[in-house]
Formats: sequence, structure tokens, C-alpha cells
Amino acid sequence: MSTTRYSTASRHFHWLSAALVILCYALVLSRTLFDKGTPARMLVMQGHFWFGIAVLVLTVPRIINAFRAGTPPIHPPLDRFSHILSKASHGLLYLFLIVQPLLGLLMAGFGPGKMTVPFTHFDIPLPFPQNKYLAGTLRQIHVLLGTAFYYVIGLHVVAAFYHHLIRKDNTLRRMSSRGNKEQ
Repeated sequence: MSTTRYSTASRHFHWLSAALVILCYALVLSRTLFDKGTPARMLVMQGHFWFGIAVLVLTVPRIINAFRAGTPPIHPPLDRFSHILSKASHGLLYLFLIVQPLLGLLMAGFGPGKMTVPFTHFDIPLPFPQNKYLAGTLRQIHVLLGTAFYYVIGLHVVAAFYHHLIRKDNTLRRMSSRGNKEQ
């Protein structure tokens, strides 16, 4: 790859994914502001669900694009251990972007068995048999994974600033819309 930055599509996928994940976390955390069973709380949780589905839908073309567009080199290059750590952490992030929304979808499928379209009373039935025990187990995993990924996402952000401020390499600039033009 001869460019110094990620492709425009790669940058858009990255920042849109980040915004959607932040929105999902903000919505699920804000649910406690509303009483259980109220329309406001249901709307917040529907938003959490649908934005989570958007994360999943966006991740498939994002991964395809990542393979097609490639990764621009880091200057100065990383040592072998840091390179392996970088690949592993990015793999975990992609895994999260797929598994977490799938868990939410399965949880809805085995729980209420439907997805409610926000601002309507229209339900989309899901093709899963109702199983409250399995839905509860999936919910526990979904919550645990969501909590664990606060730390993985935080580490990703800290690493970006470490590279930019301490290591002074081009890691953060590669994903930025500012700086060197694509070559």
C-alpha cells in the first residue's frame, strides 16, 4: 500500500462505527433515567437495539473494505511484539462489532421473539422459539461483553494517543481526515 492514510471509506467506516457504538452505550446507560415499562424507556431500549443492528450491518462491508483497501504502514514501524498486539486488539474490536449485536438480536429472538419498530406499534417477528432461560443467559453474556469492551475500547483510544503524543508516529493521523492527502 502506497498511501500514508487509510482510504476515505475505511475512515468513514471507522468513525461511523465509533459513533454508533458510543450511541449504543449512551442509550443503554440512559435507560435507568426512566421507569421500567414506560414508553420513554422502551424507546431508549429500541434505539439501543436498532443502533446495535446498524453496527452489525455496517461491520460486514467494513471488514470487506479493510481486506480490499489494506492498511497503510506505520512510520516509524512497530516492533514485532507491538505489531502482534495491534493485530490482536483490532481483531478483538472486530469480533466485538459482530458478536455483541448478534447476542442482542438472539436475546430479542429467544425473549420476546420480536423487534419493535421505533415510534410505531409494528413488530417484526423473529424466527426463534421463545426460551426465556436462553434469552436470560444471552443477556448476561451481552452485558458482560459490553462491560469488558469498555476496557478494550478505552485501551484502543489510549493506544491511539500514546502513538500520537509519545511515540510520535503516524498511527492516529492515518485514521484522521486531516493531515497528509491520500496518495
